[in-house]
Amino acid sequence: MSSLSVYIAPLLVFGLVVFVHELGHFVAAKLCGVYAPVFSLGWGRRIFGVKYGETDYRVSLIPLGGYVRMASRDDEALAGIEGGASDRGSLGEAPSRPADVPGALWDANAMAPFGPKSVPANRWVESKPALARVFILSAGVIMNILLTISVTSGLYYTYGNRYLPAVIDSVVPGTPAAAGGLRSGDRIVSIDGESVRAWDEVLARVSPITSGTVTFEIARGSERIRATITPQVADAQDPVTGAPKKVGRVGMMVRDSVVREPVSLGNAVVRGSESTWAMARNVAAVLGGLVRGEVSAKNLGGPIQIARTSVQAARNGAETLWSLIAFLSLNIAMLNLVPIPVLDGGQILMVLAERIKGGTFSVRTRKAFARVGVLAVLALILLVTYNDLRSVFTP
Repeated sequence: MSSLSVYIAPLLVFGLVVFVHELGHFVAAKLCGVYAPVFSLGWGRRIFGVKYGETDYRVSLIPLGGYVRMASRDDEALAGIEGGASDRGSLGEAPSRPADVPGALWDANAMAPFGPKSVPANRWVESKPALARVFILSAGVIMNILLTISVTSGLYYTYGNRYLPAVIDSVVPGTPAAAGGLRSGDRIVSIDGESVRAWDEVLARVSPITSGTVTFEIARGSERIRATITPQVADAQDPVTGAPKKVGRVGMMVRDSVVREPVSLGNAVVRGSESTWAMARNVAAVLGGLVRGEVSAKNLGGPIQIARTSVQAARNGAETLWSLIAFLSLNIAMLNLVPIPVLDGGQILMVLAERIKGGTFSVRTRKAFARVGVLAVLALILLVTYNDLRSVFTP
């Protein structure tokens, strides 16, 4: 990629992922008849944008996420984290232009906040059935998941299935593999009767075996050889969470010769869906590790880290860059499902709780709930910003 394209990469990565997420909310709101006056990339004060129809499509000051402003009774509570007070305007009826609404956005025939007309009762989020509200809240997550599946499927179809063949490059002397007679050049055909062809499959079969034996079937030229080996127990870290664990090792190394296998469109979609599911399990494991204290919060990154990673990915080529987009898209989807107020998961939880309760919570309760969410998100912003700055200035 050109030097200019490399440094535009962060805008592509973060902008596309956030745009798709908010587009999901926006389209779902429109389908359900909810009034949505603002579609924003970023939070805080409006920097620039264009008003088309009843919606202001804008880019805002803080480049960490985005939002769709909808007609909701929680609008005032959300003002602190979304548009703030400087250019937001109230959704209440206003005979003349409020001071906090830019003149360029005011239309005498429009609804609040960009005009004097009140928002009709049937255009508010709260006027919709619980199922419709859950659909609107979950649409961003659904769109991010679909983006991840689409990107990973496209990568498989374009670049093929990339893997390291299960061929032994070398055997460490004095290890179980050497004692079992394994040699350089041996191709591992099966482990405990289950066929393998990729080195990842070998590791997945051997690593969990910390007691007992494992039987290898080896292809050595025209011969087929069986070797029963007792793995050594070694200390390792979980590749996803970083938590310490015990694994089985036999003492052999893989040949660094990547194979790319052509993939049909249908198979690419299947593989893309499977990869998305595997990534989702890994993200869930990390989030669970954070809650249990097994994963350090120091590992969390923000916009600076995303930008640095995006630039490096762009330098490594389009395949790496699009893989990063898929990874971040799924991370945003999973993070938004966490039941923290203001995030999609927290709002879905509130809707379901009201459904079970058989009525709405009081304004005081909802404001308190929203404020907790705002504080939690702001704390997260501060944490990831601190981690980003530390990674920049720490050798």
